[in-house]
Amino acid sequence: MSLFTTFYSRFRTLLLVGTLFLTLFLPLQYVSAKTPPEMRNQDELKISEDMHGKDLNGYEFVKLDLRNVDFGGADLRAAIFNNSQLQGADLRGADLEDAVAFACDFDGADLRDTNFTQALLMESHFEEANIEGADFTDAVVSRIQLKQLCSLAEGTNSTTGVSTSYSLGC
Repeated sequence: MSLFTTFYSRFRTLLLVGTLFLTLFLPLQYVSAKTPPEMRNQDELKISEDMHGKDLNGYEFVKLDLRNVDFGGADLRAAIFNNSQLQGADLRGADLEDAVAFACDFDGADLRDTNFTQALLMESHFEEANIEGADFTDAVVSRIQLKQLCSLAEGTNSTTGVSTSYSLGC
């Protein structure tokens, strides 16, 4: 066996043992991983019955029970409410522009004067919701719910000046 082959063989073995040692015995650095939407910003939410007028711009409320919570006058622009229960919630005068509320239950919610401009509201339900003065301009609503909302549409949004029936395209 040549001197070069022996040296190369020992070097390779030493390199392998060194790598193994470093891998097993040195502490790992902090590793950042993406968290599922159900976990993002949940610690900082601190949801209470009174969220009136709070700045919740961009927050994620995913799979949460928000029944009867007062979000009146809150800044909820670009917020996400996917699969959340909002029955009886007070969203009067809240700004939900560019919000996403996929498969949410707004049954019996107070949505008077709420701004839903460009909101994505697919598969959400609005049974017995009060939508007087709500602005749905360019919002995406399922056809079945659109018919129901048109039957309830009345009033004009005090902030945008757009009538509810016009914003729904009734």
